Amino acid sequence: MAVLTVVHPIERLKERPEFLRVAATRLRHVTPGLILQMREHSPQDPYSEKPATLRLGFTVSKKVGNAVVRNRVKRRLRAVAEAVLPDHALPNRDFVIIGRQNALKRSFPDLQADLKIALKKLNAYMEAT
Repeated sequence: MAVLTVVHPIERLKERPEFLRVAATRLRHVTPGLILQMREHSPQDPYSEKPATLRLGFTVSKKVGNAVVRNRVKRRLRAVAEAVLPDHALPNRDFVIIGRQNALKRSFPDLQADLKIALKKLNAYMEAT
């Protein structure tokens, strides 16, 4: 018997106003490797192209390092998000993951744990089925 898992489509946040809308809610949790910001939206959100989705954006400050370092941090965070969010994030939410300097030093399982902890603290975590 096959087990069905619910996988939410993930859209990308790309424009500055989208990031500002998420930041304006002031819902965030800080972990050693990342900062997770969240905004809940309705399925009929006028800013969403598709209903019932997760939307995700990444940002890394110049304080973290030069362009090469920032891109490496973003790649690691993208991989962590792809591994965790489809199975554990509640739908109809916008997330912005902000990379911190420790994101390069932390192991991949530690970064996954950071993201799961942040989801739990923001009440956006669901157990995988």
